[in-house]
Amino acid sequence: MAMIEARGLTKTYRSKSGPVHALNGLDLTVPEGTVKALLGPNGAGKTTVVKMLTTLERPDTGTATIAGLDVVADAQAVRRSIGVSGQYAAVDENLTGFENLDMIGRLYHLGAKVSRERARELIDVFDLSAAGDRPVKGFSGGMRRRIDLAGALVTNPRVLFLDEPTTGLDPRSRLALWDIITSLVDGGTTVLLTTQYLEEADRLADDISVIDGGAVIAEGTADQLKAQVGGHRLVVALVDETRSAQAVEVLRRHGDNEPAIDADGRQLEVAVTDGPTALQRTLADLGAAGIELHDAGMRRPTLDDVFLQLTGHRTGADDDASATDAPSEKKARA
Repeated sequence: MAMIEARGLTKTYRSKSGPVHALNGLDLTVPEGTVKALLGPNGAGKTTVVKMLTTLERPDTGTATIAGLDVVADAQAVRRSIGVSGQYAAVDENLTGFENLDMIGRLYHLGAKVSRERARELIDVFDLSAAGDRPVKGFSGGMRRRIDLAGALVTNPRVLFLDEPTTGLDPRSRLALWDIITSLVDGGTTVLLTTQYLEEADRLADDISVIDGGAVIAEGTADQLKAQVGGHRLVVALVDETRSAQAVEVLRRHGDNEPAIDADGRQLEVAVTDGPTALQRTLADLGAAGIELHDAGMRRPTLDDVFLQLTGHRTGADDDASATDAPSEKKARA
């Protein structure tokens, strides 16, 4: 069963410089109990998709359903069946962690007793028992994100939307949230996730949709997308960066694409079809040219390679966690 389904979604915003086409006929399907990751450069349409599916924006054309409920015609019912955690922790800093969760339960009319019980349950689930009765303003960034995610789960939603859920967190906090998300999906929750961390998509997502220009340009599992890129990557690290131009010429002869070079000119990389043979010949030619190396080797394609090939961008430079798609005038799973 498709828990999330969108067909032909379009959205155009008006700005002083002219129309901004945020979505251009976007299609999306997320089966029940799975994680779908949305990847794309800044301005690709990821945030607009989340806003539409959570009833915060109406599509100009197209349809979308959550658990069979239309996001426009059945907006109130959709809101009762979903949880949303945005890019920033939406918590009241003057309330305790428990009070924040209890307040959310009461806003959803769960009743005083049920709200308190659910708040305590989530405080335990998110390993916040020692801090749950302290004001949130004293929480670390990771703790605030956990409280925010817990707030999205107060009503036991069938579908959870996570927009950049671990942006700005340290690696340890990020891993902790990944474990929580994995356990939620194991329990049957359906998750739609936008992220700037390709490792996050690789680790959590059952399926990935790459968005660019307001449309899905590729989708599949992480392994399927990597297979589309094909081959291996030959990587060499130079002792002397002044020899980089000569090294590029050597890699160009043996590679399948234009060699890439890092900012300091020491590390070069190129896609190759026959990895071992290409490596052997490249090392021989570099040695014959008197180009010394710190290191050399092969690696398999990553999602970053997929992203670069499909969109022309690397995520580190283009996915600003604070960005949205609208005009600024008013912003592995175990």
